Amino acid sequence: MPKMKVAVTLDQRVLAELDELVARGHFPNRSQAIEAALAEKLERLSRTRLARESAKLDPAEEKALAEEGLGAELDAWPEY
Repeated sequence: MPKMKVAVTLDQRVLAELDELVARGHFPNRSQAIEAALAEKLERLSRTRLARESAKLDPAEEKALAEEGLGAELDAWPEY
């Protein structure tokens, strides 16, 4: 995927910590460190959103919908 340049404004403390990670060799440069951090945060937010949406499901309602879709196969539904 092609990359694009963006300007980012950072707090001095955050920038100092970022530069320390680069100096220690954790990342080859600032850009790759920021890209990795952002990708990780976006992934975490995606998983959190999935968990929040899943928590909204009503197990009894989901089972009823599944059983409705089974029709004649209802006898084969496993017990919980």
